[in-house]
Amino acid sequence: MLRTVPKRAAAQPKAASARAAAADNEPRYRAPALEKGLDILELIATQPAPISLPAIVKALGRSTGELFRMIQVLQFRGFIEQSTDGSGYQLTGRLFALAMNQPSVKGLIEIALPRMRLLAIETGQSCHLAMHSQGQHVVVARVESNAEMGFSVRVGHRRALPETVSGTVLYAFQTERTRERWEELFDPSIKAEDLAAFKQRAARAHDVAWAKARSTYVSGVTDISAPILRGHEAAAALTIPFVQFVNTKRTLDDCLSLLITAAREISGGLLLSDSRI
Repeated sequence: MLRTVPKRAAAQPKAASARAAAADNEPRYRAPALEKGLDILELIATQPAPISLPAIVKALGRSTGELFRMIQVLQFRGFIEQSTDGSGYQLTGRLFALAMNQPSVKGLIEIALPRMRLLAIETGQSCHLAMHSQGQHVVVARVESNAEMGFSVRVGHRRALPETVSGTVLYAFQTERTRERWEELFDPSIKAEDLAAFKQRAARAHDVAWAKARSTYVSGVTDISAPILRGHEAAAALTIPFVQFVNTKRTLDDCLSLLITAAREISGGLLLSDSRI
C-alpha cells in the first residue's frame, strides 16, 4: 500500500540543516565569567582615554554587580589599572608583554633590533618594527635616532592597516586568503572605493618592495617602509618616519636605500633562524 508523505515532513530536512548551521556558528562551550572578562578587556582596548565603571556597564549592557567583581580581578591580576587622575580604567602593558613572549615574535625582535640600531646610526632617523594585529598594525619594537632631535613612534601604537605605510607593506606581501581575512577585521570597515585605493597602493608596494607616503598623522613626516619577509609573506614591516631637519645628513632617498638593505638583511637572518628549527 502506497503512503503519501505530508508536506511538513518533506520540509523537515531543510529546517534541520538550518538549525545545524546556526549551531555551527554558536560556541560549543560557554564560560560566562570568562566572556565578561574578555568583553571588558576588548572594550577598554578600543578606548582613546580611560573609561569609567558606569561607562563600561552601559557599553556592555550589563549590571554593575555583574562587572564590578570582574574588574577587580582584572586589576588585581595586572591586566588593567586605574588612571592616575582616577577617571577610569585603562590597559596595562601586561597583555602586550604576553604577546611579545611568543617565540616567533620574540625571535623576530631579537634578530631585528641589532640591525635597527645600526640603521638608526646610518640614517640619523628613528625606526620601528610593526606587525599585523586584528586588522591593525601594532608597533612591537623601536630604536631612537642618535641625533639631537628626532621623531619616533611608541611601542604598542596601533592604527588601521589602510591608514599607514607599514600597513600597506604588511598587506602587500600576503596571500589572497590572508588579505580577505584581514579585510573582515577592519574596524570601522572602509568604503569600497577606499579599499580599492588601498589595494592599488599595496600592489605598487609589492612591485618595488617598499612604500612611501606623507604621514596622515603628523605634518612634516614622510613614512618609508619595507617588508621583513618570512618566505614570500611579510612577517613585519620596517619603517622610518623620516623628518627633514636643517642639518639632516641623509636625504630621503638615501634613507630609503639603507632601509631596504636593512629589511633584506633582517629577512635573511629570519630565514636562517627558521632553518635551524
